[in-house]
Amino acid sequence: MSTIAILPARGGSKRIKNKNIIDFCGKPMIAYALEAAEKSQLFDKIHVSTDSDKIKNTVESLGYSVEFMRPTELSGDMMGTIPVLQWVLEKYRSLKKNYDDIFNIMPCAPFLQPNDLKKAYQLYLKHEKKHPLHVVAEFPAPIEWAYRRDNNGFIFPFKKGAYAIRSQDLRKAYYETGPFSIFHASHILSKKPTTDEGFISYVITKDRAVDIDEEEDLAFAKKIYFGQKAMENIEK
Repeated sequence: MSTIAILPARGGSKRIKNKNIIDFCGKPMIAYALEAAEKSQLFDKIHVSTDSDKIKNTVESLGYSVEFMRPTELSGDMMGTIPVLQWVLEKYRSLKKNYDDIFNIMPCAPFLQPNDLKKAYQLYLKHEKKHPLHVVAEFPAPIEWAYRRDNNGFIFPFKKGAYAIRSQDLRKAYYETGPFSIFHASHILSKKPTTDEGFISYVITKDRAVDIDEEEDLAFAKKIYFGQKAMENIEK
């Protein structure tokens, strides 16, 4: 059994320039995910999949090697993650290196902890590797209370009348938070169309479920990070 962590880190991020290597509280953003992966001691290989020399140089300055670069045709805005994972696995197979369990770890995951990776892997193994795993967090409010908003500021409920239902009478709902997923090689290499069904879930707390896509997300994540550090100092 062999395990690989693949961090897809293309260089063309537009909403936050150089998002994957931007300074986040004193370190390049990608450093947090790399350190968590290394400290978990789960992986036979940690691979950063990038098309960017700047990202490659940053990763290597942190002490990690980038064995090969991602081709340009797999680095566009519309490119999904699964084709990238497929290409990486097939590339390694051409180098006579086979990996059974694949962790897709996002490079913008500053709250990822080694224990998350280890506990999620145990859950994945408990289900005999038959199901891929997503990391989820609980929605901060019932999804039945959701609204759409038009350009004039008027709001329209997704479910009419749901605002009158008490929160304690509604089932909890969860969303996929993105720091990592786990797949068996057969899930990736089958070339079957990917769906959003059949996943098992590992739950993290809301304060660590920050998906960093916009500048506002980045500012929010920094507030959480420094708030957590302040709490740690108070509790010492």
